[in-house]
Amino acid sequence: MLSRHAIPLLLATVLCWIGLSPAASAQWEVKQINGRDYVNVDGMKKFYGFTAMSRRGNEIILENKKVKVQLRAGGQECLMNGVKFVFSYKIEEHGGRGWISRIDLSKLVDPVLRPNYIANAGDFRTVIIDPGHGGKDPGATNSLGTEAAYNLHVSQTLKKMLTERGYKVLMTRDTNRYLTLQERVDFANRVTENAIFISIHHNSGGSSARGLETFTLSPIGVAHYGRGLNSSDFQMRAGNGHDSANVALATAVHGTILRTLTPENKPCYTLDRGIKRARFSVLTGVKHPSILVECGFLSHPYEARLVHTESYRVTIAKGITAAVMKYRGAVSKKPAP
Repeated sequence: MLSRHAIPLLLATVLCWIGLSPAASAQWEVKQINGRDYVNVDGMKKFYGFTAMSRRGNEIILENKKVKVQLRAGGQECLMNGVKFVFSYKIEEHGGRGWISRIDLSKLVDPVLRPNYIANAGDFRTVIIDPGHGGKDPGATNSLGTEAAYNLHVSQTLKKMLTERGYKVLMTRDTNRYLTLQERVDFANRVTENAIFISIHHNSGGSSARGLETFTLSPIGVAHYGRGLNSSDFQMRAGNGHDSANVALATAVHGTILRTLTPENKPCYTLDRGIKRARFSVLTGVKHPSILVECGFLSHPYEARLVHTESYRVTIAKGITAAVMKYRGAVSKKPAP
């Protein structure tokens, strides 16, 4: 149940978390659509303190001086200050008004707008970095190199940057060696102090696919991205204990990388493929707030050459470093009584 007196926070640019004025009391209107609870978008305007709400065809826009949320009836994507999120369910229109699924409101929108309401999320100084693949498993490959090698380089650079800023950093592997998925989970779960877990990967998907995408664990009752529901999707996983922290961490990392890759007044070097939900083993099993970042496509001719440059990989590490610091600051703020 959402608190009725909120101090919304959002990654208002992809560089900093901005606080907004207290929101007015809201009366949430709930409706069953396709067998699921949906919440009327009008309630978001009141609850989160948006000063304007408008329609442009199917697009619904909520905004004030610091935050802009864009929804599209019939679609499954949401933009919050230009950062793309992929909802679990489509945005519906009934009675001339917009409706979003209750699970998307509570498990995605609310943690992004109010990260300071996530319990105990800010109490960490340890970061676990997981360079994907390695050893006999090279991951995606092309004529320039292997995913395993790129993952390790980004991770080693990230470790150095975070260590310099006072974080304790642990890596599931620091050489080109093979680890099973369960070994990675076990490594992370042996860490007894509060920590966050970031799995570093690069993608493959045909010569036209490119861009940055970040995954968090699907909440209970939500499918792995790109497939339908099955019975296992209704089982509680270790990672579901941090659903809200997962999406807040993903927001900070995804948005900050995009901004870091965008030189001033120039196009971004990559495309925003969005923050998505999945059931990867390293997300389901790890007991700490966890995300998996796909830093670029090795199968795309242009993006493969970018990934191969040290400057691109260092820029990715810089973005994640800045994001960890922003995330910790945002979730450490105390909500107003």
